[in-house]
Amino acid sequence: MRFRRLCAAALLATGITVVPGVASAAVTCEDVRTPVSIGLTPLIQTQETMYGRLCTPTGARTVQVLIPGGTYDSTYWDIGYEPSSRSYTRAQNAAGIATLAVDRIGTGKSSKPLSALVTATTQASAVHQVIKTLKPRFSKVIVGGHSIGSAMAMIEAGTYGDVDGVLVTGFTHKMNYVTVVPVLANMFPAGLDLGYLTTMPNTRYNSFHKPGPLVQGAISFDESTKDVFAVTEAVDTILLNTVIIPISRNITVPVMIAVGNDTHFCSSGLPLMGSDCSSPAALKADEGAFFPAVPRLDTFVLNGYGHSINYAPNAPEYHSAVAQWAKGI
Repeated sequence: MRFRRLCAAALLATGITVVPGVASAAVTCEDVRTPVSIGLTPLIQTQETMYGRLCTPTGARTVQVLIPGGTYDSTYWDIGYEPSSRSYTRAQNAAGIATLAVDRIGTGKSSKPLSALVTATTQASAVHQVIKTLKPRFSKVIVGGHSIGSAMAMIEAGTYGDVDGVLVTGFTHKMNYVTVVPVLANMFPAGLDLGYLTTMPNTRYNSFHKPGPLVQGAISFDESTKDVFAVTEAVDTILLNTVIIPISRNITVPVMIAVGNDTHFCSSGLPLMGSDCSSPAALKADEGAFFPAVPRLDTFVLNGYGHSINYAPNAPEYHSAVAQWAKGI
């Protein structure tokens, strides 16, 4: 026991973390800051930096590049409250898969330009530039997202065709504006300029977690780590990821969609108020038309929770399903 403790201390000193429950597995985590160019036109570009936390298990050849949703940053993927069950990155690392959880431009440790320069398309471009730096190191790259981050993941994959798989969580092509609009109405300006918004205090449970159990520790962590989103990110999210002109039609690699009992994207029997998330098969049937070129579409429904499914007490069920999918593509 004393020897194991000394070994663990030595590993921590070098930035290596032992993953419990995985024989002889170690994970090296590092901060990664990638210079990126973004702009509304090719002629008007600004130089920014996209931050990410890269965690790599020994021998990992697959990496997931993870984009958080609106008002979240990279901490959404590594929740500090009861991380043994709620940390997505730890679960994937324990399965031998590397993760790079990024802060969207304008959030966290990434650059914070004027909000007008920040759209879903420019975020996707920044992620594309990050992905290019990973190619020599990893043989497979999966781009994934949550909520608006899923829209960016699909824009990235559909535009650049540089990934081996796409993970979509907390998002479908049929947004329920009846529930989404009140969430937006409960936001106020925060950040560099008036175009950056975040949620009003004590509104996150109803906005992102209901009908899941109200676990005060989890909600408090969410409130304490909340970030912003730019209003302009929503514009092309809607234009490029709805039934009108879905860019997902250009995706040619395997896709997995994972949702909870999400009132923002799942309907209650009304076809124009969200997708049919009553079962994985129903979700696949509803969303399949938006992915005509993919060789494989997998779906997963995590019952008992709302929009931000990494916070669900039963999140390990979906974490495990994603890891199995990622290893099979």
